[in-house]
Amino acid sequence: MNDNCDNCDTNSLGSWKDAAETNSMGSWKDGTNGGSEPDQEASASSGLAFESHLAETPSPRMSWADMAQEDELEEEGEEEQCKVNKQVNDGVNVLKEESSVSKVVQKPMLSREEREHMRFMHVRRKKDFICLEKIKGKIVNILAGLELHEGIFSAAEQKRIVDFVHTLNEMGTKGELKEKTYSAPKKWMRGKGRITIQFGCCYNYATDKNGNPPGILQNEPVDPLPHLFKVIIRRLVKWHVLPPTCVPDSCIVNIYEEGDCIPPHIDNHDFVRPFCTVSFLSECNIVFGSNLKVVGAGEFAGSIPIALPVGSVLVLNGNAADVAKHCVPAVPTKRISITFRKMDESKRPFGFVPEPDLQGIQPLPYDAEKPKIFKSDGLAKKQRVRREPKMDGREHGERSDARSQHHYPDSVCATAGLSSG
Repeated sequence: MNDNCDNCDTNSLGSWKDAAETNSMGSWKDGTNGGSEPDQEASASSGLAFESHLAETPSPRMSWADMAQEDELEEEGEEEQCKVNKQVNDGVNVLKEESSVSKVVQKPMLSREEREHMRFMHVRRKKDFICLEKIKGKIVNILAGLELHEGIFSAAEQKRIVDFVHTLNEMGTKGELKEKTYSAPKKWMRGKGRITIQFGCCYNYATDKNGNPPGILQNEPVDPLPHLFKVIIRRLVKWHVLPPTCVPDSCIVNIYEEGDCIPPHIDNHDFVRPFCTVSFLSECNIVFGSNLKVVGAGEFAGSIPIALPVGSVLVLNGNAADVAKHCVPAVPTKRISITFRKMDESKRPFGFVPEPDLQGIQPLPYDAEKPKIFKSDGLAKKQRVRREPKMDGREHGERSDARSQHHYPDSVCATAGLSSG
Protein backbone atom coordinates (compact mmCIF):
# COMPACT_ATOMS: atom_id res chain seq x y z
CA MET A 1 0.00 0.00 0.00
CA ASN A 2 1.24 3.48 -0.82
CA ASP A 3 2.58 5.27 2.27
CA ASN A 4 1.06 8.52 1.03
CA CYS A 5 -2.29 8.57 2.81
CA ASP A 6 -3.81 10.85 0.22
CA ASN A 7 -3.34 8.07 -2.31
CA CYS A 8 -4.73 5.24 -0.15
CA ASP A 9 -7.11 2.92 -2.02
CA THR A 10 -10.15 3.16 0.19
CA ASN A 11 -12.67 1.36 -1.93
CA SER A 12 -13.34 -1.44 0.57
CA LEU A 13 -16.55 -1.47 2.54
CA GLY A 14 -14.80 -0.71 5.80
CA SER A 15 -13.28 2.51 4.50
CA TRP A 16 -13.86 5.13 1.87
CA LYS A 17 -12.16 8.17 0.37
CA ASP A 18 -14.64 10.97 -0.16
CA ALA A 19 -13.26 14.21 -1.64
CA ALA A 20 -10.27 15.31 0.44
CA GLU A 21 -11.17 13.27 3.53
CA THR A 22 -10.80 9.54 4.17
CA ASN A 23 -13.72 7.84 5.89
CA SER A 24 -14.03 4.62 7.86
CA MET A 25 -17.45 3.07 8.26
CA GLY A 26 -16.62 2.09 11.80
CA SER A 27 -15.48 5.55 12.90
CA TRP A 28 -17.77 7.97 11.06
CA LYS A 29 -21.34 8.94 11.67
CA ASP A 30 -23.64 9.08 8.67
CA GLY A 31 -25.77 12.18 8.56
CA THR A 32 -29.13 12.83 7.01
CA ASN A 33 -27.66 13.54 3.60
CA GLY A 34 -25.06 10.80 3.72
CA GLY A 35 -22.43 13.16 5.13
CA SER A 36 -20.16 12.26 8.01
CA GLU A 37 -18.30 13.66 10.97
CA PRO A 38 -15.09 12.09 12.31
CA ASP A 39 -14.36 11.14 15.89
CA GLN A 40 -11.00 12.92 16.04
CA GLU A 41 -10.00 11.85 19.55
CA ALA A 42 -10.64 8.17 18.99
CA SER A 43 -8.91 8.16 15.64
CA ALA A 44 -5.87 9.91 17.02
CA SER A 45 -5.30 7.58 19.96
CA SER A 46 -5.94 4.36 18.10
CA GLY A 47 -3.76 5.42 15.20
CA LEU A 48 -0.54 5.99 17.15
CA ALA A 49 -1.01 2.78 19.12
CA PHE A 50 -1.53 0.97 15.85
CA GLU A 51 1.70 2.42 14.42
CA SER A 52 3.91 1.72 17.44
CA HIS A 53 2.68 -1.84 17.87
CA LEU A 54 3.24 -2.80 14.25
CA ALA A 55 6.87 -1.83 14.59
CA GLU A 56 7.34 -4.59 17.18
CA THR A 57 4.94 -7.35 16.18
CA PRO A 58 5.67 -10.05 13.57
CA SER A 59 2.93 -10.92 11.09
CA PRO A 60 1.22 -14.23 11.98
CA ARG A 61 -0.96 -16.11 9.53
CA MET A 62 -4.58 -15.02 9.33
CA SER A 63 -7.39 -17.56 9.11
CA TRP A 64 -10.34 -17.07 6.79
CA ALA A 65 -12.64 -16.86 9.81
CA ASP A 66 -10.60 -13.96 11.17
CA MET A 67 -10.60 -12.33 7.75
CA ALA A 68 -14.36 -12.59 7.39
CA GLN A 69 -15.11 -11.30 10.86
CA GLU A 70 -12.41 -8.72 11.55
CA ASP A 71 -10.92 -7.50 8.29
CA GLU A 72 -12.63 -4.17 8.70
CA LEU A 73 -10.86 -3.59 12.04
CA GLU A 74 -7.56 -3.73 10.19
CA GLU A 75 -8.79 -1.28 7.57
CA GLU A 76 -10.07 1.08 10.24
CA GLY A 77 -6.63 0.98 11.84
CA GLU A 78 -5.00 1.99 8.57
CA GLU A 79 -7.45 4.83 8.08
CA GLU A 80 -6.95 6.05 11.64
CA GLN A 81 -3.19 6.04 11.01
CA CYS A 82 -3.66 8.33 8.02
CA LYS A 83 -5.61 10.77 10.19
CA VAL A 84 -3.02 10.61 12.97
CA ASN A 85 -0.15 11.40 10.62
CA LYS A 86 -1.96 14.50 9.47
CA GLN A 87 -2.69 15.60 13.04
CA VAL A 88 0.91 15.06 14.16
CA ASN A 89 2.13 17.20 11.26
CA ASP A 90 -0.21 19.92 12.46
CA GLY A 91 1.32 19.77 15.93
CA VAL A 92 -1.67 18.13 17.63
CA ASN A 93 -0.96 16.08 20.75
CA VAL A 94 -2.78 12.79 20.28
CA LEU A 95 -0.96 10.43 22.67
CA LYS A 96 -3.90 8.89 24.56
CA GLU A 97 -5.23 5.46 25.57
CA GLU A 98 -2.62 3.30 23.78
CA SER A 99 -3.48 0.30 25.89
CA SER A 100 -7.18 0.48 25.04
CA VAL A 101 -6.55 -0.54 21.42
CA SER A 102 -3.77 -3.07 21.95
CA LYS A 103 -6.09 -5.98 21.17
CA VAL A 104 -7.09 -4.54 17.82
CA VAL A 105 -3.54 -4.17 16.58
CA GLN A 106 -2.66 -7.79 17.31
CA LYS A 107 -3.90 -8.69 13.83
CA PRO A 108 -1.35 -9.41 11.09
CA MET A 109 -0.01 -6.73 8.81
CA LEU A 110 -1.32 -7.58 5.36
CA SER A 111 -1.73 -5.01 2.64
CA ARG A 112 -5.24 -3.99 1.71
CA GLU A 113 -4.75 -5.61 -1.68
CA GLU A 114 -3.77 -8.93 -0.07
CA ARG A 115 -6.74 -8.90 2.27
CA GLU A 116 -9.14 -7.97 -0.49
CA HIS A 117 -7.74 -10.66 -2.77
CA MET A 118 -8.08 -13.29 -0.04
CA ARG A 119 -11.70 -12.38 0.62
CA PHE A 120 -12.48 -12.14 -3.08
CA MET A 121 -11.19 -15.67 -3.68
CA HIS A 122 -13.44 -17.03 -0.93
CA VAL A 123 -16.63 -15.68 -2.50
CA ARG A 124 -18.96 -18.50 -3.53
CA ARG A 125 -20.82 -18.03 -6.80
CA LYS A 126 -23.62 -20.12 -8.26
CA LYS A 127 -24.56 -19.47 -11.88
CA ASP A 128 -26.00 -22.78 -13.08
CA PHE A 129 -29.61 -22.61 -11.94
CA ILE A 130 -31.93 -24.64 -14.15
CA CYS A 131 -35.71 -24.68 -14.29
CA LEU A 132 -37.12 -25.81 -17.63
CA GLU A 133 -40.64 -24.75 -18.50
CA LYS A 134 -42.67 -24.83 -21.67
CA ILE A 135 -43.10 -21.25 -22.90
CA LYS A 136 -45.10 -20.75 -26.10
CA GLY A 137 -44.48 -24.36 -27.07
CA LYS A 138 -40.71 -24.26 -26.45
CA ILE A 139 -38.70 -25.62 -23.52
CA VAL A 140 -36.95 -22.68 -21.85
CA ASN A 141 -34.64 -22.40 -18.84
CA ILE A 142 -36.50 -19.67 -17.01
CA LEU A 143 -33.59 -19.26 -14.57
CA ALA A 144 -30.95 -18.50 -17.20
CA GLY A 145 -29.13 -15.37 -16.01
CA LEU A 146 -29.73 -15.99 -12.30
CA GLU A 147 -26.69 -15.83 -9.99
CA LEU A 148 -26.22 -16.22 -6.25
CA HIS A 149 -23.08 -14.80 -4.59
CA GLU A 150 -22.13 -15.53 -0.97
CA GLY A 151 -19.29 -14.08 1.08
CA ILE A 152 -19.40 -10.57 -0.37
CA PHE A 153 -20.01 -9.01 3.05
CA SER A 154 -18.44 -10.03 6.35
CA ALA A 155 -20.51 -10.33 9.52
CA ALA A 156 -19.12 -7.00 10.73
CA GLU A 157 -20.07 -5.30 7.46
CA GLN A 158 -23.56 -6.77 7.56
CA LYS A 159 -24.05 -5.41 11.06
CA ARG A 160 -22.99 -1.92 9.95
CA ILE A 161 -25.42 -2.04 7.04
CA VAL A 162 -28.32 -3.30 9.18
CA ASP A 163 -27.64 -0.68 11.85
CA PHE A 164 -27.66 2.02 9.17
CA VAL A 165 -30.99 0.77 7.79
CA HIS A 166 -32.45 0.98 11.30
CA THR A 167 -31.17 4.56 11.48
CA LEU A 168 -32.84 5.35 8.15
CA ASN A 169 -36.08 3.85 9.44
CA GLU A 170 -35.96 6.08 12.50
CA MET A 171 -35.27 9.11 10.31
CA GLY A 172 -38.25 8.20 8.16
CA THR A 173 -40.61 7.93 11.12
CA LYS A 174 -39.45 11.37 12.30
CA GLY A 175 -40.04 12.97 8.91
CA GLU A 176 -36.33 13.54 8.29
CA LEU A 177 -36.44 11.91 4.84
CA LYS A 178 -38.29 13.24 1.80
CA GLU A 179 -41.94 12.26 1.54
CA LYS A 180 -41.48 9.84 -1.38
CA THR A 181 -38.29 8.36 0.06
CA TYR A 182 -39.96 6.73 3.05
CA SER A 183 -43.17 4.73 2.96
CA ALA A 184 -44.76 2.81 5.83
CA PRO A 185 -48.31 1.90 4.77
CA LYS A 186 -50.77 0.59 7.30
CA LYS A 187 -51.00 -3.19 7.54
CA TRP A 188 -54.60 -3.77 6.52
CA MET A 189 -54.06 -7.51 6.05
CA ARG A 190 -51.43 -10.18 6.56
CA GLY A 191 -48.57 -9.85 4.08
CA LYS A 192 -49.29 -6.19 3.29
CA GLY A 193 -47.55 -3.04 4.41
CA ARG A 194 -43.79 -3.60 4.51
CA ILE A 195 -41.69 -0.47 4.98
CA THR A 196 -39.86 0.77 1.87
CA ILE A 197 -37.12 3.39 1.59
CA GLN A 198 -36.23 4.54 -1.94
CA PHE A 199 -33.11 6.40 -3.03
CA GLY A 200 -32.27 7.81 -6.45
CA CYS A 201 -35.83 7.62 -7.76
CA CYS A 202 -39.40 7.02 -6.69
CA TYR A 203 -40.88 3.87 -8.18
CA ASN A 204 -44.66 3.61 -8.43
CA TYR A 205 -45.71 -0.03 -7.92
CA ALA A 206 -49.23 0.39 -9.27
CA THR A 207 -51.36 3.02 -10.97
CA ASP A 208 -51.76 5.75 -8.36
CA LYS A 209 -54.64 8.10 -7.57
CA ASN A 210 -53.25 10.59 -10.10
CA GLY A 211 -53.37 8.04 -12.89
CA ASN A 212 -49.61 7.52 -13.07
CA PRO A 213 -48.86 3.99 -14.33
CA PRO A 214 -46.32 1.68 -12.65
CA GLY A 215 -42.79 2.95 -13.19
CA ILE A 216 -40.39 5.69 -12.16
CA LEU A 217 -42.12 8.94 -11.21
CA GLN A 218 -39.86 11.46 -12.91
CA ASN A 219 -41.33 14.50 -11.18
CA GLU A 220 -41.21 13.11 -7.62
CA PRO A 221 -37.98 13.91 -5.75
CA VAL A 222 -36.41 11.47 -3.31
CA ASP A 223 -33.19 11.53 -1.32
CA PRO A 224 -29.94 10.65 -3.15
CA LEU A 225 -28.06 7.42 -2.52
CA PRO A 226 -26.49 7.49 0.96
CA HIS A 227 -22.72 7.30 1.11
CA LEU A 228 -22.76 3.79 2.60
CA PHE A 229 -24.90 2.43 -0.23
CA LYS A 230 -22.46 3.83 -2.77
CA VAL A 231 -19.69 1.96 -0.95
CA ILE A 232 -21.75 -1.23 -1.33
CA ILE A 233 -22.26 -0.56 -5.04
CA ARG A 234 -18.53 -0.18 -5.56
CA ARG A 235 -17.97 -3.49 -3.79
CA LEU A 236 -20.54 -5.22 -6.01
CA VAL A 237 -18.88 -4.00 -9.19
CA LYS A 238 -15.29 -4.51 -8.05
CA TRP A 239 -15.99 -8.04 -6.83
CA HIS A 240 -17.52 -9.19 -10.14
CA VAL A 241 -21.13 -9.32 -8.94
CA LEU A 242 -22.45 -6.59 -11.26
CA PRO A 243 -20.80 -5.54 -14.56
CA PRO A 244 -19.16 -2.10 -14.84
CA THR A 245 -21.59 -1.37 -17.69
CA CYS A 246 -24.53 -1.55 -15.28
CA VAL A 247 -23.58 0.38 -12.15
CA PRO A 248 -26.71 0.96 -10.04
CA ASP A 249 -27.87 4.53 -9.51
CA SER A 250 -30.92 3.78 -7.37
CA CYS A 251 -32.01 1.37 -4.68
CA ILE A 252 -34.97 0.36 -2.59
CA VAL A 253 -34.74 -0.90 0.98
CA ASN A 254 -37.44 -3.33 2.11
CA ILE A 255 -37.94 -3.80 5.85
CA TYR A 256 -40.02 -6.90 6.55
CA GLU A 257 -41.84 -7.84 9.70
CA GLU A 258 -42.95 -11.43 10.22
CA GLY A 259 -45.62 -12.29 7.64
CA ASP A 260 -44.70 -9.56 5.13
CA CYS A 261 -44.27 -10.63 1.51
CA ILE A 262 -43.76 -9.43 -2.07
CA PRO A 263 -46.35 -10.69 -4.61
CA PRO A 264 -45.44 -12.20 -8.02
CA HIS A 265 -44.01 -9.69 -10.48
CA ILE A 266 -41.40 -8.93 -13.13
CA ASP A 267 -39.33 -5.82 -12.42
CA ASN A 268 -40.33 -2.84 -14.51
CA HIS A 269 -38.19 -2.12 -17.59
CA ASP A 270 -37.65 1.43 -16.40
CA PHE A 271 -34.69 -0.37 -14.82
CA VAL A 272 -32.07 -2.02 -17.01
CA ARG A 273 -30.67 -5.50 -16.46
CA PRO A 274 -29.00 -6.94 -14.48
CA PHE A 275 -30.08 -5.83 -11.02
CA CYS A 276 -29.49 -7.43 -7.65
CA THR A 277 -30.90 -7.91 -4.16
CA VAL A 278 -28.86 -8.23 -0.96
CA SER A 279 -30.43 -10.11 1.99
CA PHE A 280 -29.90 -9.34 5.67
CA LEU A 281 -31.02 -10.49 9.14
CA SER A 282 -32.65 -13.80 8.19
CA GLU A 283 -32.83 -16.37 5.42
CA CYS A 284 -35.96 -16.64 3.30
CA ASN A 285 -37.11 -18.10 0.00
CA ILE A 286 -37.66 -16.38 -3.31
CA VAL A 287 -39.96 -18.28 -5.68
CA PHE A 288 -39.63 -18.29 -9.47
CA GLY A 289 -42.02 -19.46 -12.17
CA SER A 290 -43.55 -18.32 -15.43
CA ASN A 291 -47.01 -18.72 -13.93
CA LEU A 292 -46.95 -17.96 -10.22
CA LYS A 293 -50.27 -18.11 -8.43
CA VAL A 294 -51.56 -16.48 -5.27
CA VAL A 295 -53.18 -19.15 -3.11
CA GLY A 296 -53.63 -17.18 0.10
CA ALA A 297 -52.36 -14.22 2.11
CA GLY A 298 -48.60 -14.38 1.65
CA GLU A 299 -48.79 -17.84 0.05
CA PHE A 300 -47.83 -18.52 -3.56
CA ALA A 301 -47.63 -21.54 -5.85
CA GLY A 302 -44.67 -21.68 -8.21
CA SER A 303 -42.08 -23.83 -9.92
CA ILE A 304 -39.02 -23.45 -7.71
CA PRO A 305 -38.18 -21.81 -4.37
CA ILE A 306 -34.57 -20.71 -3.88
CA ALA A 307 -33.12 -19.99 -0.45
CA LEU A 308 -31.50 -16.59 0.06
CA PRO A 309 -28.84 -16.93 2.79
CA VAL A 310 -28.09 -14.02 5.09
CA GLY A 311 -25.63 -11.66 3.43
CA SER A 312 -26.08 -13.20 -0.03
CA VAL A 313 -26.50 -11.26 -3.27
CA LEU A 314 -28.98 -12.50 -5.88
CA VAL A 315 -28.43 -11.18 -9.42
CA LEU A 316 -31.29 -11.26 -11.93
CA ASN A 317 -30.60 -11.06 -15.64
CA GLY A 318 -31.83 -12.66 -18.86
CA ASN A 319 -34.74 -15.08 -18.51
CA ALA A 320 -34.58 -14.92 -14.72
CA ALA A 321 -35.39 -11.21 -14.92
CA ASP A 322 -37.72 -11.07 -17.93
CA VAL A 323 -39.38 -14.48 -18.44
CA ALA A 324 -39.83 -15.81 -14.92
CA LYS A 325 -41.87 -13.96 -12.37
CA HIS A 326 -40.58 -13.94 -8.81
CA CYS A 327 -42.08 -13.37 -5.38
CA VAL A 328 -41.15 -13.54 -1.71
CA PRO A 329 -43.65 -15.54 0.37
CA ALA A 330 -44.56 -14.35 3.85
CA VAL A 331 -41.27 -14.26 5.72
CA PRO A 332 -41.02 -16.29 8.95
CA THR A 333 -39.11 -13.56 10.81
CA LYS A 334 -37.75 -10.03 10.44
CA ARG A 335 -35.75 -9.44 7.27
CA ILE A 336 -34.10 -6.58 5.38
CA SER A 337 -33.35 -6.54 1.67
CA ILE A 338 -31.73 -3.88 -0.49
CA THR A 339 -32.33 -4.01 -4.24
CA PHE A 340 -29.85 -2.07 -6.38
CA ARG A 341 -30.87 -1.11 -9.93
CA LYS A 342 -29.68 1.12 -12.75
CA MET A 343 -32.32 3.34 -14.28
CA ASP A 344 -32.92 3.57 -18.01
CA GLU A 345 -31.41 6.96 -18.82
CA SER A 346 -34.62 8.09 -20.54
CA LYS A 347 -36.61 7.29 -17.38
CA ARG A 348 -34.45 9.09 -14.85
CA PRO A 349 -36.11 11.74 -12.66
CA PHE A 350 -36.05 15.27 -14.02
CA GLY A 351 -32.90 17.01 -12.81
CA PHE A 352 -31.15 13.74 -11.94
CA VAL A 353 -27.37 14.12 -11.65
CA PRO A 354 -25.19 10.96 -11.79
CA GLU A 355 -23.07 10.34 -8.70
CA PRO A 356 -19.45 11.34 -9.49
CA ASP A 357 -18.01 8.64 -7.19
CA LEU A 358 -19.90 5.90 -9.04
CA GLN A 359 -18.22 6.63 -12.36
CA GLY A 360 -15.43 4.55 -13.87
CA ILE A 361 -15.60 1.65 -11.41
CA GLN A 362 -13.67 -1.37 -12.68
CA PRO A 363 -13.68 -5.02 -11.51
CA LEU A 364 -10.68 -6.35 -9.61
CA PRO A 365 -8.14 -7.96 -11.99
CA TYR A 366 -8.73 -11.46 -10.63
CA ASP A 367 -10.36 -14.54 -12.11
CA ALA A 368 -13.75 -15.00 -10.48
CA GLU A 369 -14.40 -18.35 -12.18
CA LYS A 370 -12.85 -21.20 -10.21
CA PRO A 371 -13.47 -24.93 -10.67
CA LYS A 372 -13.81 -25.78 -6.96
CA ILE A 373 -17.35 -26.85 -6.06
CA PHE A 374 -18.91 -26.38 -2.65
CA LYS A 375 -21.56 -28.70 -1.29
CA SER A 376 -25.04 -27.21 -1.42
CA ASP A 377 -28.12 -28.32 0.47
CA GLY A 378 -30.04 -27.99 -2.80
CA LEU A 379 -33.35 -27.46 -1.01
CA ALA A 380 -35.04 -24.26 0.03
CA LYS A 381 -36.21 -24.03 3.61
CA LYS A 382 -39.91 -24.63 4.23
CA GLN A 383 -41.74 -21.34 3.97
CA ARG A 384 -45.34 -20.81 2.80
CA VAL A 385 -44.48 -21.98 -0.72
CA ARG A 386 -46.59 -24.37 -2.73
CA ARG A 387 -45.37 -26.14 -5.79
CA GLU A 388 -47.85 -26.87 -8.53
CA PRO A 389 -49.26 -30.42 -8.48
CA LYS A 390 -48.25 -33.07 -11.00
CA MET A 391 -49.98 -32.72 -14.37
CA ASP A 392 -50.26 -34.89 -17.48
CA GLY A 393 -48.58 -37.75 -15.60
CA ARG A 394 -45.15 -36.24 -16.23
CA GLU A 395 -42.45 -35.82 -13.63
CA HIS A 396 -38.71 -35.54 -13.29
CA GLY A 397 -36.42 -37.35 -10.86
CA GLU A 398 -39.20 -39.31 -9.16
CA ARG A 399 -38.41 -40.39 -5.61
CA SER A 400 -40.00 -42.87 -3.28
CA ASP A 401 -39.65 -40.56 -0.26
CA ALA A 402 -41.80 -37.65 0.83
CA ARG A 403 -40.12 -35.26 -1.60
CA SER A 404 -41.61 -37.15 -4.54
CA GLN A 405 -44.92 -35.40 -3.95
CA HIS A 406 -43.51 -32.12 -5.35
CA HIS A 407 -43.78 -31.88 -9.14
CA TYR A 408 -43.70 -29.03 -11.61
CA PRO A 409 -46.08 -28.66 -14.56
CA ASP A 410 -44.17 -28.64 -17.84
CA SER A 411 -41.01 -27.90 -15.88
CA VAL A 412 -37.79 -29.48 -14.70
CA CYS A 413 -35.94 -27.60 -11.98
CA ALA A 414 -32.57 -28.23 -10.37
CA THR A 415 -29.90 -26.61 -8.24
CA ALA A 416 -26.22 -27.38 -7.87
CA GLY A 417 -23.18 -26.40 -5.82
CA LEU A 418 -21.46 -23.07 -5.40
CA SER A 419 -18.08 -22.37 -6.94
CA SER A 420 -15.39 -20.41 -5.14
CA GLY A 421 -13.85 -17.29 -6.60
